[in-house]
Amino acid sequence: MRDDGPVDQTPDDAGSETPGRAVEPSPRIPVPTLRRTVLLVAALNLAYFLIEGGVALAIRSVSLLADSVDFLEDTAINILIALALGWSLAARAAIGRALAIVILIPAVAVVVQLVLKVGEPAAPAVIPLILTAAGAAVVNLVAALLLARIRASSGAMGRAAWLAARNDVVINLAIILMALVTLAVGTGWPDIVLGGLIIVLNSRAALEVWRLAGEESLAARALAGEDPDDD
Repeated sequence: MRDDGPVDQTPDDAGSETPGRAVEPSPRIPVPTLRRTVLLVAALNLAYFLIEGGVALAIRSVSLLADSVDFLEDTAINILIALALGWSLAARAAIGRALAIVILIPAVAVVVQLVLKVGEPAAPAVIPLILTAAGAAVVNLVAALLLARIRASSGAMGRAAWLAARNDVVINLAIILMALVTLAVGTGWPDIVLGGLIIVLNSRAALEVWRLAGEESLAARALAGEDPDDD
């Protein structure tokens, strides 16, 4: 049954006193507010996935294309958070695994693009690369600010989503720096190397989505009285 009341994340010892420091409980944020926030962040990430992916394909930038997949992964994580606020464990597990598979589809395309780029390491257009990466940094910064307001009340996944958005800003700045290096050296190798690093990070994120879905599935089976070890 869906519970749209406030989420109480107050620790059990919130009323205790610590010498020299007053202990304040975590803020109580209503579930609808949490859900609207993470769905807004998911929508921002999905929209920029389409924008950044389109530009990346047009200028043949591996790093930009890999970063666009990261936006899709962040979309999946925030959708999972929204589902976790009201759906059953079994439903969340099924959706989570489906989202992990969806993430892998563009990830495969990035790997193919990387292999093709190694054979022909032409430098991507620098100006569109810088502008798109800068736009990505703005979107990730906005997402981090939105998630910062609710991270104390949205559980471990909410805090993970906030950290991911904050760290993504650093990746976007690295892409801008790489674009300047590309302008200096005139080859596509800086783009290839950075793209490869982002692909590794993205694959770990996709596996994390799958792992979280697996934990939800085991929890659902345990609640149903089934043996989690049975296939």
